[in-house]
Amino acid sequence: MREFIGVDVSKNKLDILWLRDTKAKKVKSKCLPNKDFKAVADWLLKQTDVSPDEILVTVEPTGVYHEGLIYFLADAGFNVFLANPSKAKKHAESMNILQKTDKSDARLLAIYGASMSQYDDFTLWVPESKSARALRAMLRRLDALEKDKRREQNRLEAATISGASPRVLDSISAMIKNLEDEIKRLTRDVDDHISGDPHLRKNKQLLMSIKGVGDVISRELVSLFAVKKFKTAKHFSAYLGLIPKLQESGNMKGHVRMSKTGPARVRAKIYMASVAAGTHNPDIKAQKERLLAAGKAKMQAVGAAMRKLMQICFGVIKHQQEYRPLAT
Repeated sequence: MREFIGVDVSKNKLDILWLRDTKAKKVKSKCLPNKDFKAVADWLLKQTDVSPDEILVTVEPTGVYHEGLIYFLADAGFNVFLANPSKAKKHAESMNILQKTDKSDARLLAIYGASMSQYDDFTLWVPESKSARALRAMLRRLDALEKDKRREQNRLEAATISGASPRVLDSISAMIKNLEDEIKRLTRDVDDHISGDPHLRKNKQLLMSIKGVGDVISRELVSLFAVKKFKTAKHFSAYLGLIPKLQESGNMKGHVRMSKTGPARVRAKIYMASVAAGTHNPDIKAQKERLLAAGKAKMQAVGAAMRKLMQICFGVIKHQQEYRPLAT
């Protein structure tokens, strides 16, 4: 890779910056709509005058707004690097880059990508399969429908308490019924999609062999393992925000809490699965009893159960073998 590009992504526009030299003193920038991906590729090729495989485009994840761009660029043969936001920020601080504009952010990303590409463990972003992408989209929609259902249920409770008219109550109830019907249909479609893909189906079977892992969390993990590559169980736990984080301030010493970075909705489902595993999974149950006997708080034991359960999940996927409890 010879040329380094940074792209600051927002909902409506893309701020693109090309480092014309390695010292970042000469740059060239362009702002384009966040839909005209062909114009982005054309501009990059025209300015750099090299082939796509010689260009590294560094992008910071921004909700879903970066996804269209990176899929297009990867399909066109460009190298794409997804920057970790916190690490990119620390890199900027180490270089005393204090400006905060779209152009400066794009410059920072270009510099960060150029710097990181020198390391042996540098990893480019690789698009997942179309099957995995479709599964992720369906699960996102399913999660949105479930949130809408909870909102309507809360509205129904509030309307009932406040003595709302029968017409209002009927309207809310009808909406809940429609949402429930669509959730059932989409859930069936998700399961059919997984069953129709040999790789996804095998991974779900492996995950379901773990006591405490049910349909809800297995669907999420099947999708997660399909779209992301985790090198170690610790890396997997860190992504999910399950790694203990020491918090000390003033008189508060030695206070440890879960980092809670990463996808909160998946973490909430892991919590429910770990509670069930604490009763039915012999390894998780043994760990829980050991920690409680040692005087650990109940929530500390639950946090440990969440980490251990995900370590077991990582293990069965990595080794492609069903779960075999160690505890008896």
